[in-house]
Amino acid sequence: MDHTAPELHLDLGFMTLTFNLSTVLTLLVAAIIVFIIAFVSTRTLALKPTGMQNFMEWIMDFVKNIIKSNMDWKTGGRFHILGITLIMFIAVSNLLGLPMGGIAYGSDLWWKSPTADPVVTMTLASMILVLTQYYGVKMQGTGGYAKTFFQPMSFMFPLKVIEEFANTLTLGLRLYGNIYAGEILLTLLTGLAVSSAFGFFGAIVPMMAWMGFSIFIGFIQAFIFTMLTMVYMAHKVSTDH
Repeated sequence: MDHTAPELHLDLGFMTLTFNLSTVLTLLVAAIIVFIIAFVSTRTLALKPTGMQNFMEWIMDFVKNIIKSNMDWKTGGRFHILGITLIMFIAVSNLLGLPMGGIAYGSDLWWKSPTADPVVTMTLASMILVLTQYYGVKMQGTGGYAKTFFQPMSFMFPLKVIEEFANTLTLGLRLYGNIYAGEILLTLLTGLAVSSAFGFFGAIVPMMAWMGFSIFIGFIQAFIFTMLTMVYMAHKVSTDH
């Protein structure tokens, strides 16, 4: 059965806003999970970290190393919280559809990874585009930042503009494509598993293998998105690039 997204249409008179309720639900759940992880990890801090505090400090060090591999820490330290938020939120969002992927009520699909929606991933990528432009102007000045579009040659300006939009497009679509493709295959395997006893035994091993691979891909894509964000940011704010 083909499932459609549950939608809410809000008529504003001059325009109509359409909300994908499945995406709104899973985005809210992902945000709550990240908040709980951060709250529990930092609720009781100790000099010798254990448990969740140790996990959070590992994430902080991991993101710090990502930033330091692209720019000096004096410049990039201000993006530490951004990187931590991105990698945690995207990782949770990527994995959210795996345990209960494909839950539907009637013809409406209510549960999937929010990053399997191109609107979500392109919104994240557009946010990064805006942030990189903002910090480029803030740290280099309007004139200094504008000059970077004409370096090393003035005829590079159109290519630099195209590059900005190309980076945004690939950043969002890469994340969407990987998560969406993984969930589609899991949905097909689930359909095969429930079709018959023979289908169940034929699909169970590939399903478990692909779910394990999807978990790996979910973490890798969160890392890639965060890494590329810091690469793009470094190009705007670091004088070494």
